[in-house]
Amino acid sequence: MRIHFDEQLEHLSDLLMEMGGQIERAIDGALEALERRDLDLARTVAKNDEEINRMEQEIESLCLKLLLQQQPVARDLRFISAALKMITDMERIGDQAADICEIVVLLAGEGGQETPADLSRMARTTIRMVTQSLDAFVRRDEALAHAVVAQDDEVDALFAAVRADLIARIRAGRESAEEAIDLMMIAKYLERVGDHATNIAEWVVYSVTGVHRSEQ
Repeated sequence: MRIHFDEQLEHLSDLLMEMGGQIERAIDGALEALERRDLDLARTVAKNDEEINRMEQEIESLCLKLLLQQQPVARDLRFISAALKMITDMERIGDQAADICEIVVLLAGEGGQETPADLSRMARTTIRMVTQSLDAFVRRDEALAHAVVAQDDEVDALFAAVRADLIARIRAGRESAEEAIDLMMIAKYLERVGDHATNIAEWVVYSVTGVHRSEQ
């Protein structure tokens, strides 16, 4: 019985890593589409969100099966519980990647200015956070998970810088209000991606230590 349970836990871990790879590719593709104003890539990334949603349902079903049909010990229970929480944030990162791609399609039609430098920095930081949060899960690396959480302040500061830049562009007549709003929405989605990566990292810490940040 325990051998079968361990095999199912290993399968759960594999599925989480597979879903993690998909959201990494989604957010990376969305930001590449933004930089290049690539409509075909934007549409491809948006369409792939359906697969991320399907994987969330598959993992959730497996987690519930393990909880209902087995009697997991404390460590395994933490792992399964953390997985259930993580997939919600992972699925939402996929949603935000698709949302960014929808805006990229609008921006491509508008022409307009190049992407603000701070928005590009924000994008790179959030991609790093997503990658590191998933690496922390795979390696059960509490220190790396804490490092992800610490980067959320950097994302918030970059969001404020992007907002100030876009306001200055509008006032100087260098950018239309419509395009500035679109870019601001992308920045907001990136901020949320950073929040979700932070949540994933916090659940990694919980799966390792049994203590969640909300309990401290």
